[in-house]
Amino acid sequence: MGIVVAPPSAPRTGAAGDGEAAAVRPPRPRPEKKKRNPRGNDARTRRGGRALPLLIGGIAVLAVASTSGGVYAALTTDKAGPAGSGGPQEAAPPSVAPGDPVNVANGGQVAPLRRVVPPDVLAVGTASIPAAKIRQIAKLGRVKDVTAVAGGAVQLQGRQVNAFAVDPSVFRSWTPPGTAKKTELWEALAGNRFVVSPAAAEQLQLTRGYQYPVVARTMPKLTMGGSGPLGLPGIDMLVSTKSGGAMGLVPNVAVLVNAPGVSPATVVKAVSKVLGHGTSVLNLHESKYQTPADGNRPGSYLDLYKQAATSCQGLSWTVLAAIGQVESDHGRNAGRSSAGALGPMQFLPSTWKAYGVDGDRDGKADIMNPYDAIPGAAKYLCANGAGKGGKQLYRAVWHYNHADWYVQKVLNLAKAYATRYR
Repeated sequence: MGIVVAPPSAPRTGAAGDGEAAAVRPPRPRPEKKKRNPRGNDARTRRGGRALPLLIGGIAVLAVASTSGGVYAALTTDKAGPAGSGGPQEAAPPSVAPGDPVNVANGGQVAPLRRVVPPDVLAVGTASIPAAKIRQIAKLGRVKDVTAVAGGAVQLQGRQVNAFAVDPSVFRSWTPPGTAKKTELWEALAGNRFVVSPAAAEQLQLTRGYQYPVVARTMPKLTMGGSGPLGLPGIDMLVSTKSGGAMGLVPNVAVLVNAPGVSPATVVKAVSKVLGHGTSVLNLHESKYQTPADGNRPGSYLDLYKQAATSCQGLSWTVLAAIGQVESDHGRNAGRSSAGALGPMQFLPSTWKAYGVDGDRDGKADIMNPYDAIPGAAKYLCANGAGKGGKQLYRAVWHYNHADWYVQKVLNLAKAYATRYR
């Protein structure tokens, strides 16, 4: 989902282990807002029309049209994967990154959403990706999170659809913010129902609560549990890990990588080198994947920053993006600070009462919801003169955090964003 990451020229220094450590940051007074010590943990790019090969492990290759409109390569087979290819006997856990939510999927329950992780790179293999290679990717410099999923091409309503089999408690963090917070979708998935993209729901005329046969190695009848933007090019369906196993989807056929502060193109090269030939590695920040999630509804943090900035004439979205990076690393570290600040833009509840915004028009201004918090930050900055630029912008950012070093860091990051995304 195209969530903003730090430009290569301005690496993120807020997360422990990157650049300067949080522990050596100068102390600063902050009457209105308190910057918490980031830990560095982050809902991703949109679906594009370009071909994405998704392979089910080993015999005849077919060219099939997906519900997203692209053409994808799909393999049909009775095997789970060739011997020695990293099949089930050496499958990696669903996520190899520390700090992921514990899977409590049982009877339709899922772990609460604790963070949002924007995938920067998607790699899809022709068979199971060996666990050793997944661990090798996780150890690449500046890579923060890696998750591996089962997948394959299945048939639904007479159409070929690319599906991932996922642990809902873990995978929700990798989807766009609006989808990640829809607990009902993830509970449906935990209850062995399936979830699809809005495009698939519309084109295949699927109705929530109805059963549909899904043709794979087996042909189970699964109930549609709902739809939401999934944020991955060409992936239109999610099933539970249990359903995916019963259907014969290939374990660890795809890997999602999050590497904040690094050029995605650099990550693509590094991941491609690890995985070798025969694996498709996509840069999810390419413009063809940067489309809105629901019509005019923003589908990523990048979209949210850009949209929120329009509410304050003269305010650049790059300033909001820079503050979002410093404050929570774009939602990775949105929990309560030692001073009580909360959310992706780190507001104190007392400040939020005055500047909170119901950005997604769901009837409440939620300090933890990026659709509300980012417009709230724009409102706060604008009230302090940020739209006038120059000294007024400097002063407005200083009001956000009463420290000159903080203002300089934000403005330098804003310049780096402007250079990268011009």
